[in-house]
Amino acid sequence: MAYQDLREFIRALEKAGELKRVPLEVDRYLEITEFADRSVKNGGPALLFENVKGSKMPVVTNIFASEKRMLMALGVDSLEDIAGRISDYLQMKVPEGLLGKLKMLPKLAEMGQFFPKIVSSGPCKEVIKKRGEFNLKDIPVLHCWPQDGGPFITLPMVFSKNPETGKRNCGMYRMQVYDENTTGMHWQTHKQGAEHYRRLMEQGKVTRMPVSVALGGDPAAMYSAILPLPPDLDEMMIAGFLRSKPVEMVKCETNDIEVPAQAEIVLEGYVTLGELRTEGPFGDHTGFYSLDDEYPVFHVECVTHRKDAIYPSTIVGPPPMEDYYMGAAIEKMFLPLLRMQIPEVRDMCMPAEGVFHNLMLVSIKKTYPMQARKVMHAVWGLGQAMFTKVIVVVDEDVDVHNYSEVAWKALNNIDPQRDIEFVTGPIDSLDHASRMANWGTKMGVDATRKWPGEGFTRRWPDVITMPKDVQRRVDELWKKAGL
Repeated sequence: MAYQDLREFIRALEKAGELKRVPLEVDRYLEITEFADRSVKNGGPALLFENVKGSKMPVVTNIFASEKRMLMALGVDSLEDIAGRISDYLQMKVPEGLLGKLKMLPKLAEMGQFFPKIVSSGPCKEVIKKRGEFNLKDIPVLHCWPQDGGPFITLPMVFSKNPETGKRNCGMYRMQVYDENTTGMHWQTHKQGAEHYRRLMEQGKVTRMPVSVALGGDPAAMYSAILPLPPDLDEMMIAGFLRSKPVEMVKCETNDIEVPAQAEIVLEGYVTLGELRTEGPFGDHTGFYSLDDEYPVFHVECVTHRKDAIYPSTIVGPPPMEDYYMGAAIEKMFLPLLRMQIPEVRDMCMPAEGVFHNLMLVSIKKTYPMQARKVMHAVWGLGQAMFTKVIVVVDEDVDVHNYSEVAWKALNNIDPQRDIEFVTGPIDSLDHASRMANWGTKMGVDATRKWPGEGFTRRWPDVITMPKDVQRRVDELWKKAGL
């Protein structure tokens, strides 16, 4: 199912018992965070705060904070449905003969639904305010944690264009609100927004980089902003793939960037090249405060919004929180892509405690010596997977989603000196433990069974198991004994 916008999704969540309205006055300073944190950690619902202190706008949070809500957001019964669709497209071949071409027509028709549709206007333009007519502090942006540098926008779709190709990029970068018309732009050095910024700096032809930020919209479009896609692959096209319906886009009032027409709020403006300002600290998804640092400044020239706009937000902090469920969905959806690039991979998992970039568990079908090492380095060579601090590779019979089994098998299978490898490379900007910002060491653990071809000359023992026929006999005796 393709939702028209955020509010239609909110209605669907409420009908399904997945959203609770909070009519009491709640403060955007810390209190909403505490509500959201308690709810997600206790398996509670999404929350719609109808009476936010100091603002006329309601705030909604935790809309993705459960497996059920993620399935609803993407309109599927299971994430394997999306993975299956991805596999189908990856395996498409040029059709042979008339019959083959006819069979391809439905698939081609579906592909036509992926591309964004440009429209002349939309609900996001019901109210248009130029510089001097708006104050960003009227938007109920949350101050999430006590040591945060200020209030932060945490669920934005930040749109920019590649200055060389003109192709659109949409990323989700936190934005600290400094005053009535400026925010920070947390473009980590490895992100595409930062790359566009650097290319404009190198060209030296302009002093400003146009940027627009959409808040809210249909959940598939919002979610697409966090997907680890190759550069210049349009996130809004992927949103169209997820929802099987085009995302309607409308041109901004003050620049040439298009944003989702169904957004709740749009901030239009620019980043001045070379201008930096201290941003942070910020209570981050690692469960620790990320350190303050210098980042570009976003100047807002125009704010457009719906007449009855809803402000969407997410809280990050000690796991598990909403971002865990968003990340877990990525794992399942993009497993076919990982398998296409690393065929021996059978499954993978990134536990909540690993906060995405700290730990990846991978199971493989091992067919030659030292294959686990090959897989580690292949993962470190894939886009944002390059940030993975620790990779543990196990055999295909190990369930990587069963952390107890992984720990048992891995700790029994490794000789630390032989099976642990350290490499130096790029590290996530939010990693506070690395010796320098943006680079440090990573660790690979080969927890597979060792072969003679890998220099292991001893006999490898079998796992203790009970014969199936004994288990069946005892099943019957167990029942008779009333156990």
